[in-house]
Amino acid sequence: MTRVEPSRVPGRTAFRTTRPAVSGILRPRAALTCLALAALAFLVFCVAVGTGDYQVPVWDVVPALWGSGDMPTLFAVRELRLPRALTGLLTGAAFGLSGALFQTVTRNPLASPDMLGITQGAGTAVVAGIVLGFGAGLGTQGLGLGGALAAGLLMYGLAWRGGTTGYRIVLVGIGISWMCVSVTFYLLSRAEGYQAQQALGWLVGNLNNRGWEHVRPLALALAVLLPAVLLQSRLLRTLQLGDDVAGGLGTPVQRTRMVALLCGAGLAAFATAAAGPILFVALAAPQIARRLAGAAWPPPLASALTGSTLVLVSDLLAQRAVGDLMVPVGVVTGVLGAPFLLWQLSRADKAGTGG
Repeated sequence: MTRVEPSRVPGRTAFRTTRPAVSGILRPRAALTCLALAALAFLVFCVAVGTGDYQVPVWDVVPALWGSGDMPTLFAVRELRLPRALTGLLTGAAFGLSGALFQTVTRNPLASPDMLGITQGAGTAVVAGIVLGFGAGLGTQGLGLGGALAAGLLMYGLAWRGGTTGYRIVLVGIGISWMCVSVTFYLLSRAEGYQAQQALGWLVGNLNNRGWEHVRPLALALAVLLPAVLLQSRLLRTLQLGDDVAGGLGTPVQRTRMVALLCGAGLAAFATAAAGPILFVALAAPQIARRLAGAAWPPPLASALTGSTLVLVSDLLAQRAVGDLMVPVGVVTGVLGAPFLLWQLSRADKAGTGG
């Protein structure tokens, strides 16, 4: 007969079953946070799909998503707005999850793909393709994906000294970031007017004119990488205790760190390829999720849901806040993210972490 042995401590409940022998920890606050964030992200998603020149009430959006409704509603929801909203939802999830992985591995709340050169590598590859005229068959998606993955592999390779540490990864990543920024600016200085305009339109992060060709690769990447991250979450938590303690608890430190960095770089690469480098989402989402869940580290699933909500809300503001002028979503996240970065820096300085 199976017997469940619970053990309660403040903020969590541990359990163990006798047959089969399974143990785990339940965190009610973290679970409620994920449910609330999922509901909020879905509500904002429905508002984004229903808002536009042809208004669709929120209660009519869900039936329309499943093919029920009149022709104008189905055309507005499924053909015009659904690909853009899905791109924003998935891009935010990928950036949020990627940021959680980088901040967990480096044990630094300021580490994110924006700061460590991943998105800058994508930008350099896209601008080089536009200005120098190579990789036309790949498009901006292929070039951005290749540039981001190359920057991630370069960062890991240069940080390797018989193993890696979070401190070396941050230092090398910042160096790669500034190197990519310098190369991008040099290429822009040599670009013709129309080339510079095309490159800048992508570099700022944009959801305009996004279609199913942007949704499918990103959805496939998340379907593969999100379960991989969740399966590694128990090992990732032990990295927060330091390499020596994690190794003493049986965690293969270097292998866990390598898998986490590859997953984080891959998520950021696919997100950047789909929508461009939407700044500050990967930095802010994990820290917001951590505070909401009351956790000591960025929770992966809550970080992904927070990232989705941030991008969808920012895109709604980008479309509606400046009258008829539609600004790129990256402008809104940049305006909102800069004060958050300054606040995070002040908090990191007071806590003696973050650098």
